[in-house]
Amino acid sequence: MHSLRGALTLANVVLLALGIVAATAVSVMGMRYYLLDQIDTELTRTRDSLGGSELTLRQIDSLSVLSFFRDRIDPDRNRQEDPDSLFAAVDARGEPVGVLGFEPTGAQRDLADAVGDARTLVRDPEPHDVTVRGAAYRVTATRLADGTYVLIAGSTEAVHDGIAKAVKFDLAIGTLLLLLLACLTMVSVRRRMRPLEDMVETSSAIAEGDLTRRVPSSRETILEVEQLRLALNSMLQQVESAYRTRERSAAQLRRFVADASHELRTPLAAIRGYLQLYDRGMLREPTERRRAWDRMLAESDRMGRLVDELLVLARLDQRPELRLRNVDVCRLVRDAAEDLRVQQPERTVTVDADGAVLVRADEAGLRQVLGNLLGNVRTHTPADAAVRLGVVRADDGRVRLSVADDGPGLTAEDAARVFDRFFRAGGGAGSGLGMAIVQGVVRAHGGEVSVRTAPGEGLEATVTLPARPGACPADDGAAPAPKRAPEPAPPHRTA
Repeated sequence: MHSLRGALTLANVVLLALGIVAATAVSVMGMRYYLLDQIDTELTRTRDSLGGSELTLRQIDSLSVLSFFRDRIDPDRNRQEDPDSLFAAVDARGEPVGVLGFEPTGAQRDLADAVGDARTLVRDPEPHDVTVRGAAYRVTATRLADGTYVLIAGSTEAVHDGIAKAVKFDLAIGTLLLLLLACLTMVSVRRRMRPLEDMVETSSAIAEGDLTRRVPSSRETILEVEQLRLALNSMLQQVESAYRTRERSAAQLRRFVADASHELRTPLAAIRGYLQLYDRGMLREPTERRRAWDRMLAESDRMGRLVDELLVLARLDQRPELRLRNVDVCRLVRDAAEDLRVQQPERTVTVDADGAVLVRADEAGLRQVLGNLLGNVRTHTPADAAVRLGVVRADDGRVRLSVADDGPGLTAEDAARVFDRFFRAGGGAGSGLGMAIVQGVVRAHGGEVSVRTAPGEGLEATVTLPARPGACPADDGAAPAPKRAPEPAPPHRTA
């Protein structure tokens, strides 16, 4: 009874029971009123006929036309214990008197005793209820010309018996209806509430660790339950995504910490080793000390670049505010190409970035992206491999910046991990953070970066930025961001 099915079933049964009781009460009252009204009408008509005749009791005795009263006057003669009607005459003191030569019968005396004061009945136009010998009657009275009172009564036992039978019949039918309603409600509610049981089972399964469970759809369901099912499935999808994301983030954090520790341990071990050699006096020659000094400086520089790159990634993970301004991407590409020509004069560099293409971006961040991409080209491709840089404004309003080379390219497995932190294809040089920084900067601008490569076909990195041209190319009114990634030394191709 504490379940939803029990509550709904009980509510339906109670409501139907109240309806049956109300309908039965109304019908019984209406039937009783109708039947009693018929008896009262007949009694009133007989009373009015006697009262309007202005006859005396003696005159009534002498009239043979009133012989139809014989059965009513002497009911004992017909051996009726409870006659349907009674007729009695009483004097002014209320004592019964004989009529048509017959002495008052026991029933007439009981009627006179039950009525008491006949004058009250004469004054009241409506008949009264009395009980004679345990039977119910409706009685009225009229006064004759000689002062005698005539009592006229009609039995209502048949009315009460009929009403009692009708009530019993209604209660029997109502009980059957209540039982039928209870059974149908239990079956219907169980079927309609099946999705709620599925929700309980799904929640229990999820609590046990099965995050892939969802509430199944039901062929017959109500609107509110279906809405609840959809909302619960949506919430479970969000919970699963958040849980998977947290697990993935935790795994990435553990791997990141392990990789960072590993990368920092190498230069620290080298510096510690040279310091121990110096401390033990094993570096006697000036050339040896100079070489150890240069190696320690190189390792410290390497460690410093690694820390700077880690700091950049950490700030990018915190979604820093960028110093946005209108930036000419074509100019940045041409500047990056000139820097590459100076660093590697023997390399063929092709630039397709004529004119000016403005985007709303952080200029230092875009220079960092170009520097990292070209740093990968310098580190991982031969010096004579051609490089192509281009800027294209797409039909959808976005700007695509591409850097392609004719180097050895990457396999599909390496290309899938190119943006992972500390990933170096083939164990090459570099920290493995360059492409991760590129991806972080581009995403901070609301863009995306992708690579297209194959073994022996080179690599093409495409950066897509949303084009948001400003009103004036010289608009520098953006407030500086509180956190802004510094521009590190050129990193390497792999993430």
